[in-house]
Amino acid sequence: MVSADRKTGCLLGAFLGDALAMPVHWYYDRAAMARDYGRVTDLVAPRNPHADSILWRSSYAAPNAKGEILHDQAKFWGQRGVHYHQFLRAGENTLNMQLALELLSSLRARGGYDRDDYLRRYVEFMTGPGHHGDTYVEECHRNFFTKYARGRKPDDCGGEDIHIGGLAHVPILAVWYAHDEEAALVAVREHVRVTHRGELIETAARDLTKMLVAILNGAEVRASIEKFGNGWVGRKKLEAWAARPDEEVVGAILGPACYLQDSFPASLYLAWKYADDLEPALIANTNLGGDNCHRGIVVGALVGAGGSPVPERWARGLLCRELLS
Repeated sequence: MVSADRKTGCLLGAFLGDALAMPVHWYYDRAAMARDYGRVTDLVAPRNPHADSILWRSSYAAPNAKGEILHDQAKFWGQRGVHYHQFLRAGENTLNMQLALELLSSLRARGGYDRDDYLRRYVEFMTGPGHHGDTYVEECHRNFFTKYARGRKPDDCGGEDIHIGGLAHVPILAVWYAHDEEAALVAVREHVRVTHRGELIETAARDLTKMLVAILNGAEVRASIEKFGNGWVGRKKLEAWAARPDEEVVGAILGPACYLQDSFPASLYLAWKYADDLEPALIANTNLGGDNCHRGIVVGALVGAGGSPVPERWARGLLCRELLS
């Protein structure tokens, strides 16, 4: 029987990994991050200006009302220094994890994964003004709603994508189907394809699902990463990296950005190195910058599923905590 504590730990770990990193998300200049926030060890609110923001280079024009997903945040696109998550509060989650809550609500309402129900909720959430309050909307969502606005059916709007954000919802489904690995794999593959398609993301999602299901059923975190993550990084490399500063591993060896070929191995490395303790795992990930929110989801889910205690101050400060029970 799957431990309820491990399920709770997996969910809390994933949402905390995102919320802790949120204020320093996509900082690539670590000196600027340290100047603006110090060493982040607690849930804090984001502040403007964001020294590394490239929101000024981002654009999205809805083809028509069906594709309107920026709402009152649109006016900030194209401006310099704007924080991607400027209006989120300390302990609040970014858009992808707010959508994870929609997935969790769908699972509970339908008694399992129902792609059509989730798609309905996804479209309503994204097109309804004021539902999430996040300034940044990732490329996968912009691409989805461009197609949707032009007449594509919702189940045919996903596109090729190689970003780690595609793994954000895997912990939700792994926890729900922890008793049945095959059902978990089927649901994860179907769900990830809503917004992310391609061999690389499907392989990463499959491997992460296997790791999480194994850990939730009592396997050790490190052993599961070594077994199911071997196609991404092997034990020998993990041991060698663990002897070096994290800033070298995620920076000089692996890029800190969102691309799966680096970000997923970086997540597995951090979860492997800090497998016994969620707090230093998520603090290390957060202060490495880059796409630390999505890495944090993976790291937090893996280490949390292993039974590491969740710091009470973090659990109290996570704004969505009651929705996870």
